[in-house]
Amino acid sequence: MKASYFSVEQDHKVRCTLCPHECLLKVGQAGVCRVRRNVKGQLISENYGKLCSLHLDPIEKKPLYHFYPGKNIFSVGSVGCNLHCRFCQNWEISQTSVKDYPYLKAYSPEAILDIAATKPGNSGIAYTYNEPTVWFEFMMDIARLSAEKGMKNVMVTNGFIKPDPLKELLHVMHAFSVDLKAFTESFYKHLTSSSLKPVLESLKIIRQSGRHLEVTNLLIPGENDNEKDFREMMKWIQAELGPDTVLHISRFFPTYKLMHHATPETLLFKFYEIAREYLNFVYMGNVGTDKGRDTDCPECGNKVISRSGYRTSITGLDEHGGCKNCGQQIPVVLSGS
Repeated sequence: MKASYFSVEQDHKVRCTLCPHECLLKVGQAGVCRVRRNVKGQLISENYGKLCSLHLDPIEKKPLYHFYPGKNIFSVGSVGCNLHCRFCQNWEISQTSVKDYPYLKAYSPEAILDIAATKPGNSGIAYTYNEPTVWFEFMMDIARLSAEKGMKNVMVTNGFIKPDPLKELLHVMHAFSVDLKAFTESFYKHLTSSSLKPVLESLKIIRQSGRHLEVTNLLIPGENDNEKDFREMMKWIQAELGPDTVLHISRFFPTYKLMHHATPETLLFKFYEIAREYLNFVYMGNVGTDKGRDTDCPECGNKVISRSGYRTSITGLDEHGGCKNCGQQIPVVLSGS
């Protein structure tokens, strides 16, 4: 499939303009993502229609806690990624190519919609597991059909994408879960082979669009657990995205190329409390505790959504998302909204 967002350069080279890497590729070369290749002077999306993961998930698993809470969503993923995170949890599919991954199966956009329609209680389609930016064309084709049928589209992303393709996605995406991995350029450079600034720009574009946004931060001991840097990130989110921005702080476990010790729960609790100084809705992930899982009204403290694992109960909200106790509007998208 011919790719979107590239320019033809001299000597049959092409420059991919989908993400900030802007890879300049000779004939036969693939980009940083491993799945977008210069074939005879044209940029080709090699993973178009090729998926390795299809599963019906609780939407909280994305993680999205304020978008259709308690519902399921049909999740699809392919191979490749435009980041090379040393701590990637899905490295088997993200850090590979089409030719090197033998378990891909071919689907048309219509076939994905047909499968999604058979899933009980399904609210839509999530583009996830690997970075969906690198299969932009297939994601767009599915999402257009899905939106036409009244289903919801959710993108789980690292946010490392150029503004123009992101703005195109805004026409068909209803919610974004964006991984803000740290708040220093050095972290992004050395641990992800990318940069921070484009991710911050993506977050601002999504917020300004009015689409639903939630942010995730994986707390890694010795890498992004500097309290000063974390407070700067919280101040930035509060100022640029708003104090009602939903933040998920997740516990790190050693994986792929980063064999650090798991994040101590005490450190996670500490940063959770710091985040709550700036933001109204903060949650903790990958931790076996009741703390940081429920949604409380920031005005009166009433528990409005209860969670146990991926079991969710909307206990204190009216049908319009208002707190039943004090009437405060909670920024949550409910079924039928």
